[in-house]
Amino acid sequence: METTTKSILEYLPQRHPFVMVDKILSCDEQQTQTVFFISKDNLFCRKDCFTEMGLLENIAQTCAARLGYLNEHKPVTIGMIGSVDNFEVYALPSACDTILTTMLVKAEVSNVVLLVAEVFCQDVLMASCSMKVFLTDIVSIE
Repeated sequence: METTTKSILEYLPQRHPFVMVDKILSCDEQQTQTVFFISKDNLFCRKDCFTEMGLLENIAQTCAARLGYLNEHKPVTIGMIGSVDNFEVYALPSACDTILTTMLVKAEVSNVVLLVAEVFCQDVLMASCSMKVFLTDIVSIE
């Protein structure tokens, strides 16, 4: 399964210019993969590099896209990052690069998702972390 740039908005509470995921490449209960093209005018670009905060937001939005995709027939709800552990940045992708993000669910209990994620650019590991995301009942408003 694959989404288009237009339909990704059906799965995310974020809106442009704050969308940091273009497509879901694959998604199931355990793993989600997304891609994102980094434009030169991206909010998280500094000196032609996608910043650490951009990488972190991309990981969080990969989790949000997973939730939206798996709950496709329900309204998109808002999640909140509860914690980020072992956030390592090995390199920063450049503007005009495309990144691939893989998120693996380690545990999901009630409204809490524990995940690990890695971000790659041209098969090079850019960043990795563990994250705890709290899911709310708050519906995203456009």
